[in-house]
Amino acid sequence: MIIKTAVVIGLAFALSTEALAAATEQNLGPEYSTCLDKANGVTFDMIDCIVAETTRQDAKLNENYKRLMSRLSPDRKKALLEAERAWITFRDANCQFYGDPQGGTSARLSANECILNATAQRAQELKLFMDK
Repeated sequence: MIIKTAVVIGLAFALSTEALAAATEQNLGPEYSTCLDKANGVTFDMIDCIVAETTRQDAKLNENYKRLMSRLSPDRKKALLEAERAWITFRDANCQFYGDPQGGTSARLSANECILNATAQRAQELKLFMDK
């Protein structure tokens, strides 16, 4: 039992440092890094930080999507709509895989972080289309 607890604590710490590195790479908000620092490796607090940042990133994604759609021809709008639906299906299935039911709280952390990273990447991707 002691070994399992040590492994979970070690994994939570490793994921928190990975999350901090990802935050700078993906233009995640400074609130996210601050929140993770305050979470101090506590899994449930880290998940709360991830969920809050996912909400912020989802708002960015939606804003970028709407702005991009307003600039496209009808055919391109249809293509983007289809791509977005396919992306959501992929993101959800892929991140659900991270949430291994046998993985405990660290798997929940990984699944939530997967959603955050995918959402932030997609928001950035849509923004780049507008910059072209």
